[in-house]
Amino acid sequence: MPLDLLASIPSPSNSVIHLGPVPLHVYGLMIAIAVLVAVKIGEVRWVKRGHDAKEYGDVVIWLVIGGVIGARLYHVVTDYQLFEHDPLRIFRIWEGGLAIWGAIAGGVLVAVVMTRRRHLDLADLLDCAAPALAFAQAIGRWGNWFNQELFGGPSTLPWAIQIDPAHRPREFAEYSTFQPTFLYESLWCAALGFALLWIDKRFTLAKGQLFALYCAGYTVFRFWMEMMRVDEAHEIGPLRVNGWVSIVVFVGAVAAFVLLGRKDQMRDADSAP
Repeated sequence: MPLDLLASIPSPSNSVIHLGPVPLHVYGLMIAIAVLVAVKIGEVRWVKRGHDAKEYGDVVIWLVIGGVIGARLYHVVTDYQLFEHDPLRIFRIWEGGLAIWGAIAGGVLVAVVMTRRRHLDLADLLDCAAPALAFAQAIGRWGNWFNQELFGGPSTLPWAIQIDPAHRPREFAEYSTFQPTFLYESLWCAALGFALLWIDKRFTLAKGQLFALYCAGYTVFRFWMEMMRVDEAHEIGPLRVNGWVSIVVFVGAVAAFVLLGRKDQMRDADSAP
């Protein structure tokens, strides 16, 4: 075996586990585990903030459904060329293709509707979800490892990941090891989740600010990661679409963080004797 393969991370040879006659796709399993972890973390945080667990249970299933639908729709719209010759592939989510931007948009949209109908605190719900989302992403990205996707350019680093020829971009067919951007994102999201928990405990933030920090913190990494990736994606000018989305979301998140803080200060000033 060549030396460069001895100092690299192997990829799983199979992304499907067979439980008797039932095929279990590991990508879907990792997403399911990520959702369960996020739901539990969100529930614990919701109750600690003085809310009823039943309130959370009544809306969370709709948030998950909205997030999954949004995640798939975003991927289909931004990478429509992947489905032109096989439209039914749209429904095969176990093959990969759940975009975090769509998940957040779909989940937030459902959250707005559900909290208004049930008279719940939207900002509190989003703040409870912020670290939960980060940890869910950290878990879910390991599904990309099993699918041999979401990797960067060729690399000979000791932690480079081995990619089978069938999964390599055509222009990099002669290379065998690549940057494990899925691993970088998993580690970043885990660190972000712990950082958000610490910030929430250490500082008194206005409602909604923690969710804004999550969006800003994730987009800082995502922009960098998009520059590393070599898989096919649509571009606008010098950047991939997700690179531009990262910039827009980062600016919006920072603006929201500042505005929410100022609004909270004004409210405190008005209520002061």
